[in-house]
Amino acid sequence: MINVIIVDDEPLAQDVLETYIEKIPELHLVQKCNNAFEANEALKSNAIDLMFLDIQMPQITGIDFLKTLNKPPLVVFTTAYSNYAIEGFDLNALDYLLKPISMDRFLKAVHKAMDQLDLQQRDKAPAPSAEAGDRTEFIFVKADKKLVKVNFEEIIYIEGLKDYVIIRTDKGRIITLQTMKSLEDKLPVSQFKRIHRSYIVNISKINAIVGNMVEVIEKNVAKHLPVGKNYRDELLEIVNKNRL
Repeated sequence: MINVIIVDDEPLAQDVLETYIEKIPELHLVQKCNNAFEANEALKSNAIDLMFLDIQMPQITGIDFLKTLNKPPLVVFTTAYSNYAIEGFDLNALDYLLKPISMDRFLKAVHKAMDQLDLQQRDKAPAPSAEAGDRTEFIFVKADKKLVKVNFEEIIYIEGLKDYVIIRTDKGRIITLQTMKSLEDKLPVSQFKRIHRSYIVNISKINAIVGNMVEVIEKNVAKHLPVGKNYRDELLEIVNKNRL
């Protein structure tokens, strides 16, 4: 069950979202909040997984409120103004819904949240132990009308692009039609780390950590990959374990 709160000062907007949420069995509406202060109390008192957060609210905007949270839940911004989209995604918002919100667009945002929460749960789960000799060192992916063998050790990083993923290797790039999640499921968790909703990196290929960026070397050129807020702590945990 995914615990949800709605944060919006417009009763009609609250009612629309509540109606949509009631249609999805996996969602549980914990509270409807009229402002950031009520939302802050709701987050303190409940384990919230997903927050539908209006941007234009009195006293504290949704964007300013999100900036105050150290460990926010997944956030889907809702607003009548499209000019806030870029700033919203800069804060690692999961999605951005423009009012009036349609049911199909709402469902798309919910599916993103489900995928993200599933990923977080798998990251927390202990990695299964492999028997000697059982470890696979490669996968086959469909690209250019053939199955291409990709050795794990050759992968530098993987980039998500809508329904495609781009596998960047020491030999070049491979574009395959599949989701980041389906590919991630096939990668050894001890070797690869999701650092952003659009990036997975081979831990052994990390050259440096620069602020909120991971530096890798691709074709003798430094490439900087963004680290999402939801992935930063786990990445730093890996870094600190191997830090002098």
